Amino acid sequence: MQPSTASHTLEQWLDYQQRVHARGIELGLDRVREVWDRMGAPRIARRVITIGGTNGKGSTVAFLEAMLRDAGLRVGAYTSPHIARYNERVRIDGVEAGDDGLIAAFERIEAARDADSKKTVPLTYFEFGTLAAFELFARAGLDVALLEVGLGGRLDAVNIVDADAAIVTTVDLDHMEWLGNDRMSIGREKAGIFRKDRPAIVGEADPPASLLDEARRIGACVMRAGVDYRFAATGDHWTWRSNEASLSLPLPTLAAPSQIANAAAAIAALHALREPFGWNPEAIARGVREARLPGRMQAIATSPQVVVDVAHNPQAARELARWVDIHRIPGATFAVFGALMDKDVAGIARALHPRIAHWHLAGLEGDSPRGLPVAELAHRIRDVIPGASSSEHADVAAALHAARAGAAARDRILVFGSFFVVSAVLPRDAAPG
Repeated sequence: MQPSTASHTLEQWLDYQQRVHARGIELGLDRVREVWDRMGAPRIARRVITIGGTNGKGSTVAFLEAMLRDAGLRVGAYTSPHIARYNERVRIDGVEAGDDGLIAAFERIEAARDADSKKTVPLTYFEFGTLAAFELFARAGLDVALLEVGLGGRLDAVNIVDADAAIVTTVDLDHMEWLGNDRMSIGREKAGIFRKDRPAIVGEADPPASLLDEARRIGACVMRAGVDYRFAATGDHWTWRSNEASLSLPLPTLAAPSQIANAAAAIAALHALREPFGWNPEAIARGVREARLPGRMQAIATSPQVVVDVAHNPQAARELARWVDIHRIPGATFAVFGALMDKDVAGIARALHPRIAHWHLAGLEGDSPRGLPVAELAHRIRDVIPGASSSEHADVAAALHAARAGAAARDRILVFGSFFVVSAVLPRDAAPG
C-alpha cells in the first residue's frame, strides 16, 4: 500500500518500496525504461559517465566528482548503497538530495508506474532510487551526471541511459548468482554499459578477454590501463600518461593501494571527454587530493587503532590485506566481520586470515533479510580456517565492544564486510554531505 498523502515521509516511502516488489533484485531494463518513458525520459545532463566494476566504483565516482567540480562544472552523482542516510545516494553540486526532493520524485514515479490503469509497472527498491536520481538530475541543469552501476552492468537500471563515456574499474568474483561463476561471464555483463563509438575505459591492465571482446562487438572506443594510458607512483607523487597528455599528481588522500588506479581511470574518462569540457590539469590534481569517501580504509579511532572498510568480496579483502601489509603496527590485528548470505566468506577469510589474531564475528540478520546469522558465519569461517581463533556476537556493536576490550593500545581492529557493518560503527556525519 502506498504511503498516505498525509504522512508520506521519506522513511515511509523507502519502507513501501522494500515491500511493494516480491523480489529484492530483479535485473532487466524493460520495466524501469517503461516508467522512465512515461515520465518523459528527459535528458539528465549534458554528459553522462557510467561507472561499473566489481570494486572501486564509489571511489572512482568520488574522484570524478571532485575533479569536475574543481573545474567549475555542475555535477550530479548517483551511488549505492548508502552508509548513514539514504540521501547520500543522490548528490547535486556536492549536496545530498533533501527528503522533500526525493519524496516529490517518488510521487512522480508512482504516478507514472500507475498511469496505465490496466498495467501497473512493478519496480524494485533500487529501481525507484535510480529513477528518483534521474528525475532530480533532469531538473538540476547538470553539466555531468555520474552514475554508479548497482549490480553488473548490462541489465542494471542505470543502463537505460546511454553514457557518453563508461568505466569498468575491475572484474572479479561477486554477485555470481546473478552475473555468472567466472570472470569471463562477469566481464561480459559489465561490458554492457559500453556504447558504440563512445569511450570505454578499462581500469585494470589484465581484464578478462570477454570484456574486451564485448567492447569490440559493441564498437566502443576502448581506452585500457597499461595500453592506452599508464600510471606509476614515485615517492610522494604519481604520474598519468597517454599519447597526448602527461600529468604529475599528488597521492590520493583515499588510502587503499588501488586508489591510484581508480583515479587514473577517472582521468582517462576526462581525457576522452576533453573536447566538450576542456583539459584542466590543476583541477584534476586538486580533485585527486580532495576526493573523500567514507568507509574506505578509514581510521576512526586510535589506541587501539580502529579502521573501517567495506571489503565485502575476495578482491576487496585482498586489497585490505595489501594495506595491512604496507601499514604495519607493533601489535596484533583483530577483525570485526559480518557478511550477507550471498557473499564468498571463504574467499574473504583466506585473503585476510594470516594477518588476523582473532575474529570477532557479528550477526547481520537484524540489519537485513540477507544478513548472515553469526552461527552460520562462524561455521563458514571454521570450514576454511580450522582452528581459527574466533568469538560470536549478536551484532556489530557487541563485536566491536569485545574487540576493544581485548585489544591493547598498540593493536589494530579492522571492522569490515558488508556496508551494514560499516554503517553500524561509522560516525553519522562521516558521509559526504
